[in-house]
Amino acid sequence: MGRGILRVAGGVKGGEPSFFIPLTLAPNSTSNGAWIYGGVIMELGALQALVGAENVLVGPDTGKWASDWTGGYCGTPLAVVRPANTAQVSAVVAWANSNGIAVVPMSGATGLVGGGLATDQIVLSLDRMNRIRDLRPDARIAIVEAGVILSTLHAATANHGLIFPMTFGARGSAMIGGMLATNAGGSNVLRYGNMRDLCLGLEVVLADGTILDLMSELHKDNSGYDLRHLLIGSEGTLGIITAAVLKLAEQPKATATALVALPDLGTALDLLNRMQTETGGAVQAFEFMPRAHFEGYYRLHPEARPVLEDIYDVHILIETGATAPRQATPRPDGTIPVVEQLETILAEMLESGDLLDAVVAQSDTQRAQIWSIREAAAEITFSRRPYVDNDIALPLDKVETFLTRIGARIARLDPDANDLSVAHLGDGNIHYTIYPTRDDPALKDALRETVEDLVQELRGSFSAEHGIGKSKLATMRRRKDPATLATMRAIKSALDPKGTLNPGKVLPV
Repeated sequence: MGRGILRVAGGVKGGEPSFFIPLTLAPNSTSNGAWIYGGVIMELGALQALVGAENVLVGPDTGKWASDWTGGYCGTPLAVVRPANTAQVSAVVAWANSNGIAVVPMSGATGLVGGGLATDQIVLSLDRMNRIRDLRPDARIAIVEAGVILSTLHAATANHGLIFPMTFGARGSAMIGGMLATNAGGSNVLRYGNMRDLCLGLEVVLADGTILDLMSELHKDNSGYDLRHLLIGSEGTLGIITAAVLKLAEQPKATATALVALPDLGTALDLLNRMQTETGGAVQAFEFMPRAHFEGYYRLHPEARPVLEDIYDVHILIETGATAPRQATPRPDGTIPVVEQLETILAEMLESGDLLDAVVAQSDTQRAQIWSIREAAAEITFSRRPYVDNDIALPLDKVETFLTRIGARIARLDPDANDLSVAHLGDGNIHYTIYPTRDDPALKDALRETVEDLVQELRGSFSAEHGIGKSKLATMRRRKDPATLATMRAIKSALDPKGTLNPGKVLPV
């Protein structure tokens, strides 16, 4: 049989390998070094020779990589291959490309849209590529491999008084490669931008195994097409990111964090704009949580002590960070200027009636308590089923319009459905989830389309930071301009003519 695979019909068709060999052995069994699965006879020796036998996993050993964080997408990988370096990634991808086997790259498996789903495909896990190759404080850059976990990078930069300013609840498992592949956002986008804004250079393996060296450390480079920005956010469909040059920022010397209750979102935007003006743009988080979010949090965490005396319709977590000593150095009486500034503004709003309640954190413990409520969003959202999750972006002054109008439209389709929203209000990103009364695919798609209609009317986007994956393919088909889709398909065809890389994701058929 030789090395590689034995098949009747090769190539990737519709995102799935088309093999039709009658078998007598059971799925996931091995015989003479060959693995049999779903009609595929594949000799493991070829892959084992590239990355080591212990780094080619099959059968039950692939379970860790077979589903996403939500458990909503479960696949059956042919194998999980764990390369140790870029050369091995290149060799594995070249082998798969020449043999007509699709490759699905995976980092921390924290995605929510099915972008890492693999059935009868190879999962290429980047978890062994976890080195911080270089950290240069003077240039404020870090050169890291794709498998570096976000919290690991946070710890490494803190030793130098710096931060990599991307953060979100899954920071203990999310990896840099996946974050770049989805152009991840998070709680600090308002001040520092998303992953595209925080990346100077990339190292990428293309579908035929070619290694693309885009590891620029420059802040300005107008030498042709910006391939870096094309590959960031492409969800592994155009190339596999193996390393990156990332921007670092000065660690705030002091922060001011508060949880406030306001009468409406219009007043919240007034607070945001005032804080941005008076702090010189130092607001790094401005997060909206409604009544339902707090009710869900205390339902899941009855042991938690309430932060505010009551639960309100509009809660905002606001945080500013000060790097200048004049704003961060405690005075003789112990007050910190950046904290006092926030307290003064909130006191004035309370006196004028524009503020219902507020608590300003007086310690790291209190700050962590406030943040724990916001970072439980995914836990709260996916604790109920069935659900229709939406990750949308709107102009800041249209967020309240959306939340005011959407309820009535949902009720026309499912009168007893309810919903939950949580938002990065400072950048207009709403995570809006509907809980229908029945797990009916047609109803769920109609609900999603209803959300799309209103988002389009308000000139927003149906995808803000989670990516497209599989869950938003129908939305892409309905909402994306046909000429834009055609251009995307042309790019995919040019870079990956055989459809080897993460087929069936991002681009609708």
